[in-house]
Amino acid sequence: MKISVVIITFNSIRTIRKVLAAVAGWADEIVIVDSGSTDETLAIAKEFDCKIFYRKFDGFGSQKRFATEQAKNDWIFTLDSDEIVSEELKFEIDEAMKNLDCQAFIIPNTLILLGKMMKYGRESKMLRIRLFDRRFGNYNTKEVHEEVEIEGKTRTLSNRVLHDSYVDLADVFQKANKYSSLAAIEMNKREKKTSILKIIFKFPIAFLTEYFIRLNFLNGYRGFIWAFSQAVYSTMKYMKLRELRVLNSEF
Repeated sequence: MKISVVIITFNSIRTIRKVLAAVAGWADEIVIVDSGSTDETLAIAKEFDCKIFYRKFDGFGSQKRFATEQAKNDWIFTLDSDEIVSEELKFEIDEAMKNLDCQAFIIPNTLILLGKMMKYGRESKMLRIRLFDRRFGNYNTKEVHEEVEIEGKTRTLSNRVLHDSYVDLADVFQKANKYSSLAAIEMNKREKKTSILKIIFKFPIAFLTEYFIRLNFLNGYRGFIWAFSQAVYSTMKYMKLRELRVLNSEF
């Protein structure tokens, strides 16, 4: 069974070579959907004979949905431009595809934060549908935290994708700012409400949840950074939601 690897990119020079090298020669094709990179991302993609398309970015869900539609094969493996497929996972997928008994595979995603793997907590093994038969589903159109919606059976694999997402602390908080804006837009579309009281208590509740309940204290200093950044993200998205609702009420 042939697999198309699908990746959306934008100025992904730091990681794209590692990402493509991990799947080149294994996948039947690699499809890149770029939203206007100005670095060497596309030059590197051409080295790996990727099929390259351009689409203006209007949210992660719709971008990935478009990307899956450009592939020639029905079985789609979606990756972000900073996600590296392990050798063990490729072997496991090859074996699983020999005797297909499902329409999608759930694959563990392990975060690499500031150069080291998160060994404990939710980010050590985030389960997501990444490999699926597009005849049975596709991505929804959420701005952020997009998901594959499948009508059929799923199966969970054991081996992982490595998510090498952040360069440094500045990058951690820049992405928290970016994703909180997209999350606020998505919540506003769904007419979700917030309050000043909720905003005030969001930070401590989110931090304590991430640090203690989700076991990030076991990840040492990186666990503290992650819990803190997630609390900032959670608080900012509700602050931005309030801002959007206030602005809308003025018109």
